[in-house]
Amino acid sequence: MANELDQIKRLREKTSAGMMDCKRALLEADGDMDKAIDVLRKKGIALAAKRASRSANQGIVTSYIHMNNKIGVLLEVNCETDFVAKNDMFQKFVKDISMQVAASAPTYLKTEDVPEEVVEKEKEIIKEQYKNKPEQAMEKIVEGGIKKFYAESCLLQQPFIKDPSVVIQDLLTDTIAKTGENIIIRRFTRYQLGEEI
Repeated sequence: MANELDQIKRLREKTSAGMMDCKRALLEADGDMDKAIDVLRKKGIALAAKRASRSANQGIVTSYIHMNNKIGVLLEVNCETDFVAKNDMFQKFVKDISMQVAASAPTYLKTEDVPEEVVEKEKEIIKEQYKNKPEQAMEKIVEGGIKKFYAESCLLQQPFIKDPSVVIQDLLTDTIAKTGENIIIRRFTRYQLGEEI
């Protein structure tokens, strides 16, 4: 019994999931810690999808100024309750997103925000760059180029600056699962000293 409690405690420390969720995940994974983490992540993603329709009217507007005072970010992130808005995990997430915007300079929040004419222009550029490649390969080349464009231009598709193996959308989903509330990155503005307006 003591060993089971230790496992639950360790899993809870690693994932921030509730005690009963950790107990169920360990049972489902036959005591395997890595499998239990996977079980919790899968359930978290499913829960995050369910929570996506819930209203998120609370949250914070924050600012982040880079050390040299040459880059600044204004960011609004919403959640469902004031309680979560004051939670350390939520605050850390918001700070991480502010730093991400400062460092990676996304133009759009998500892929759906990119105007169709911008996507078409990008496709033309890719086709021109690879015009000497075989025609049958062009579709895959364009697809890969657009995916790369989204990863550079759209905040939710960008690799997280603190852990490039994770994209911001996954970080958001994970935070939704851990806080138990819907969280929406609403909008951001990035300023860089001397930048053309």
